[in-house]
Amino acid sequence: MVYIPAGEFEMGDGEDTDCPKHVVNVSGYWIGVYAVTNGQYLKFVRESGHRPPGNTHWKEVAKADHPVVDVSWEDAVAYATWSECRLPTEAEWEKAARGPLGLKYPWGDEFDGSRCRYNGNRGNETTCPVYGYGEGVSGYGLYNSSGNVWEWVSDWYDGNFYANSPRGNPQGPNSGSDRVLRGGGWDGTPANVRSAYRGRNDPGFRGNGLGFRLSRTYP
Repeated sequence: MVYIPAGEFEMGDGEDTDCPKHVVNVSGYWIGVYAVTNGQYLKFVRESGHRPPGNTHWKEVAKADHPVVDVSWEDAVAYATWSECRLPTEAEWEKAARGPLGLKYPWGDEFDGSRCRYNGNRGNETTCPVYGYGEGVSGYGLYNSSGNVWEWVSDWYDGNFYANSPRGNPQGPNSGSDRVLRGGGWDGTPANVRSAYRGRNDPGFRGNGLGFRLSRTYP
């Protein structure tokens, strides 16, 4: 994990109706440099007895260092609890992805398809190893926070929440029908691999582009 210092940042980029720009203040926290891998998830399933992902690739040795996919929000929370961590909030995730300069993409303000796995360069492949596309690392050191997999975060989704968001450590709405997904994925477009883009899905849904990374409250 990498430590993200406390402080304000501008959340949202105003390019979609559900992500207007607004300033929030986030306490210091830790967040995973990489998404959780197939190899790590295999250990979790074996030790906890939790259900496996809904695909056939997660136990392949060749894909052990790829991000686990086909996990629901509920699966991700179970893994986070088992590992004595948690899912990042939407604000924590975005701050870490945009870096200390608050960039539109982890690497800068212009899209560069050579810096992330997305639908324009994947060919017949889906995910890549979690350490892939090193030129796309965020200013805080996160790998693949743009593309590769959509990442579950802790918040419920509400398209109007930013207008009423608390300034300090926003946790998202108290309820909802969908949980937020961030980062785009191997099937993403340049628009939805932006650091401010907000995806969403039913928390029980498992898809072949859905994964997660961990966070931990400081200290």
